[in-house]
Amino acid sequence: MRGVKKLIDDPNAVVEDSLRGFAQVHDAHVRVHGLADDGPLYVTRAAVAPPMTVAVISGGGSGHDPLHAGFIGEGMLDAAVPGPMFTSPTADAIAAAIRAVDVGAGVLAIVKNYTGDVLNFDMAAELAELDGIEVSQVLVNDDVAVEDSTWTAGRRGVAGTVLVEKIAGAAAARGDDLADVTAIAERVVTNVRSMGVALAPGTVPHVGKPGFDLGEDEIEIGIGIHGEPGRRRIPMASAAEITWQLLEPVTADLGLTGGERVLLFVNGMGGTPLSELYLVYAHARALLEAQGVTVARSLVGNYVTSLEMQGASVTVLRLDDELKSLWDAPVNTPALRW
Repeated sequence: MRGVKKLIDDPNAVVEDSLRGFAQVHDAHVRVHGLADDGPLYVTRAAVAPPMTVAVISGGGSGHDPLHAGFIGEGMLDAAVPGPMFTSPTADAIAAAIRAVDVGAGVLAIVKNYTGDVLNFDMAAELAELDGIEVSQVLVNDDVAVEDSTWTAGRRGVAGTVLVEKIAGAAAARGDDLADVTAIAERVVTNVRSMGVALAPGTVPHVGKPGFDLGEDEIEIGIGIHGEPGRRRIPMASAAEITWQLLEPVTADLGLTGGERVLLFVNGMGGTPLSELYLVYAHARALLEAQGVTVARSLVGNYVTSLEMQGASVTVLRLDDELKSLWDAPVNTPALRW
C-alpha cells in the first residue's frame, strides 16, 4: 500500500488547526468558539441575527468541508458544530451552539441521519429546552443507495443537506416562524434524493490509511460520505454510464414525471477535478431532459466532501415556485453566495 501524504501537524488536532485558519480567512462571516479556552467547539455567524429570527444550525463529523461551517452566514446557517473526523459532535457542544444563536424565535436543527448525530442532537435539544429555548429538528435522509447500514437507521443524509440548509435559511431570513421554517425544511427533505460513486478512497488523518480498498479497475456505486459500502462494485466505466447508474435510482425514487422542474446538483467528493464534475452534470442534464424534466436550477462543485475521496454524487430536488424562490434568495457564506 502506498504511503499517504497530508499537510498536517498533529493527526489528532486537525479539526482545531483547520478551524483556526478558517476563522482567520473568513472573519467577516464566522466566529469559532472553544479554540482558546478548551470549551465546547462550535462556529457561529460573526453578526448576530435580528431579534425574533429563527436560528438554523447544523453539524456533524468533520472531513466534509465546506459542510457545515462553510455555509454559515446571511441566508443560510447561524451555527455549525464540527465533531472529530467522521465522528458526531458532543451534545454539550451542540447545546452550546443552540444557546449562542437563539434570539427568541427558536432554533431549527438540521441533522444528517447518522446514529451519533441523531442521538446527540436529540440530547442537545432536551438540554436547550430546559433553558426555555424551543428547538425543532429535521432529519435529512436523501441517500437512495441503502435503506439501512451500521451508521444509520434508515437512509443516510448526504449532499442534499446543502439544499435543505440553504432553503431553510432563506425561510428564516424572510421572517417565517419556527413551525413554518421547519415545514419548509421537511418539504425539501421529502423532495430531494442523492446517489454517489467512489473511484478511490479518502484517508482519515489519525487512521493513516485509506478507508476502504478498491481494485485498480473497480468503482463503488452508492458509497457513503464516510466510505460506507454502497450498492455494488463494478468495473470502471464511462462517465455517461456511471452518471446513468447514479441518476436512474434517484429519479425512480422521486417518481419524476415529464413537465416537472428540478434543481440538479453534482457534488464532488474532494478529489475529483471540476472538469469531470461538469462532464457528469452534462450527462445528467441530458438524461433528465430526455424524460421531459426541466432543469431550472443547477449547482456543481465540492460542497459535501469525504476528505480527498475521488468520486461524485448526483442530487435532484423537485422544485415548486416557493422552493425555487427560496433557493434564489440572497446568501452570503464562505462557500455559497449570490
